[in-house]
Amino acid sequence: MNNIIFETKKQIRDTIYNAIENIKSNINIDDDAYEKALAIEIETEIPKEKTHGDFSSNIAMKLTKILRNSPVNIAKALIDSMNTENTYIEKIEIAGPGFINFYLSKNRIYDALKKAYVAGDDFGKLDVGKGKKVMVEFVSANPTGPMHMGNARGGALGDSLASILETAGYDVTREFYINDDGAQIEKFGNSLEARYIQALKGEDAVEFSEDWYQGNDIKVHAQNFIEIHGDKYLECSSEERKKALVAYGLEKNIAKLKSDLSDYRINYDVWFNESKIHKNGEVAETIELLKKSSLTYEKDGALWFKSTEFGAEKDDVLIRANGFPTYFAVDIAYHRNKFEKRNFDQVINIWGADHHGHVARMKGAMDAIGCDGNKLEIIIMQLVRLVKGGEAVRMSKRTGEMITLSDLVEDIGIDAARFFFNLRQAGSHLEFDLDLAIAQNNENPVFYVQYAHARIASIIRNLEDEGIKLLPVDNIDLSLLKDDAEIELIEKIISYPNEIYLASVSMEPSKLTRFAMDLSALFHSFYNSCRVKCEDEKMCQARLLLCHTTKNVIKNVFKILKIEAPEKM
Repeated sequence: MNNIIFETKKQIRDTIYNAIENIKSNINIDDDAYEKALAIEIETEIPKEKTHGDFSSNIAMKLTKILRNSPVNIAKALIDSMNTENTYIEKIEIAGPGFINFYLSKNRIYDALKKAYVAGDDFGKLDVGKGKKVMVEFVSANPTGPMHMGNARGGALGDSLASILETAGYDVTREFYINDDGAQIEKFGNSLEARYIQALKGEDAVEFSEDWYQGNDIKVHAQNFIEIHGDKYLECSSEERKKALVAYGLEKNIAKLKSDLSDYRINYDVWFNESKIHKNGEVAETIELLKKSSLTYEKDGALWFKSTEFGAEKDDVLIRANGFPTYFAVDIAYHRNKFEKRNFDQVINIWGADHHGHVARMKGAMDAIGCDGNKLEIIIMQLVRLVKGGEAVRMSKRTGEMITLSDLVEDIGIDAARFFFNLRQAGSHLEFDLDLAIAQNNENPVFYVQYAHARIASIIRNLEDEGIKLLPVDNIDLSLLKDDAEIELIEKIISYPNEIYLASVSMEPSKLTRFAMDLSALFHSFYNSCRVKCEDEKMCQARLLLCHTTKNVIKNVFKILKIEAPEKM
């Protein structure tokens, strides 16, 4: 564990616990109260105001009822009982109604900076996950057409979250769920068949329903199919014709999905076909398990799930009157496969905003079949509003007029796309300024952070050209770094492992983009106020180590976000 904030909090908690053990000599309490005091949870936090110390605890207030004394008296008794030898604690004060504020030695941040530099690429890696098996399922776009902007955001969020969890010590599997069965595939077949016939016999040969897929990609597939097979399938039955067209179209579309996502720097561990759980009987098995619960009933020839018991406005059909399972039923079987068949400890799904009402009923369904719904975490991702030239860019999935993932990557680049999509929390709407994303200035956040990395690389190169190289870390006196700009930069650097921890708990990659921007801003402030190359060689070495470590932390963040860390710009 290289989380200096965790380590410092533990050191302070241990100091407080030891003081509670010794408090009897400073305050009169009975044995029962003493035992309760020893069992209490100690909380520490970083005060918003720096004048209130580096860390603060409300333990004195929490002990008031147990010890039947005022918080201030308890705080005084605790402080009198504290042994701060071999700790970073330099000063302790009582504030307000009884807060205990801890002021720490600067050696703490100097030691942490050394550890950060030595850890290098491993700085920020934690073991909080302890190898827990986690699946992150994201994008899972229907293979009936190209990926759009929502998929682009979901891809950046899901892939970055998976990397964060890996860095925090989890055993992570990235999964893409291929919907290669069901109603959307039937619609895909109808669309391809109609375009195939129209291409051979003319537009009026068959009516094209407005409910079918309107995109030009369907026409392209039909035309390419004709180039291979000609009019061979005109004389076949509609069922045979659609089967051949769907097989052809799906193969091409899935290959394109994989290619586009790979170009977007996303590589899945598992591509899971929906058809698999139909063929192996898992859908039927899951339906039988649901029937055994008290959460299903039959009505109008259909099997229903009591979704209203989980906050839904109406119950959901599991098996239609025609005997076919609904998408909801299949989705339950798929999630059962994740938990029961593949033994994931936790499953994380990233869904679009239109699936919001599906969350509670899916968790309830997991409970109904004996899987713990609490182990299913669903992140709802809000919509993206594209802006160009100050105007909203219109797009429609229904008409096929949309900006695809590949279009976006081609227009603005992978780095900008992945960074911008992680600028905001998944649950907040995102306005994506296409002009800003390609701007080569400090208003563009990804350019700003990449420039900081390149600037540091340039400083290091220029010094090396002058024969100034970094000495072994033990030969560098970091206590020379006392300027406010230096201290703030060090504190931000050493907080990085805690940012990883917080991002893994909140499941929010946006914490890392904000961290990278803040770190870059602090570096630019440091650079503007503190000359790295200076007459004092010892100071030069200390500042050079600070530069190296800052650069490495930016690179570590970019590695998680899968963004290039340029050496020159």
